Amino acid sequence: MQKANEESTQTTDEPIAGENDNAPVEDAPQEEVTESTDAPEETEEEIDPWEALEMEVAKWKDQAIRTAAELDNYRKRMAREKLDAVRYGNQSLLEEILPVLDNFDMGMQAAAQEEGSMLYMGMNMVQKQLGEFLSSQNVEEIPATAGGEFDPNLHEALSQEPSDEVEAGNIVRVMRKGYRIGERLLRPANVVVAASEGESTESETSESE
Repeated sequence: MQKANEESTQTTDEPIAGENDNAPVEDAPQEEVTESTDAPEETEEEIDPWEALEMEVAKWKDQAIRTAAELDNYRKRMAREKLDAVRYGNQSLLEEILPVLDNFDMGMQAAAQEEGSMLYMGMNMVQKQLGEFLSSQNVEEIPATAGGEFDPNLHEALSQEPSDEVEAGNIVRVMRKGYRIGERLLRPANVVVAASEGESTESETSESE
């Protein structure tokens, strides 16, 4: 009897199967795994302060050289324009005087028939004064003489005619004087040019037609 009670006591102390099945089960602690979304930062290449300073100095030095060159060119241009203004300032006035000189030359040719007359002597004095005035204005007559070489930069050919005394292509005679002021042309000299045999034949044929 006593043995039976002991067995019953032992059986009551053991946990009954299924008794704690509905008890809440505590989750085992888990390590949190976080994925890093940040990309590794790119390290910028560090510039040496001295190198940066040298680059800045070189930049400003180049700009200073350019500015000095532009200023020098500006000064030269202004000096050249000032010189041209002084040298060619009276160009328009001189161009208007040239027809007066042409008429005076025609009067001198007429007065030359009486070379010893008072009229010729007076006109000769005026001609010298005009020459001095033109020289003071840096004006000179363009060289153009009979038999001289024809220069298209200085002479204007009005016509061609055959000549036994002048070589073909050279000046036969001057119709009107030309002038220049310094290196600038006021007006070309009007001349007649000697024609070659072929050109003279063609001109004669065209005239006959």
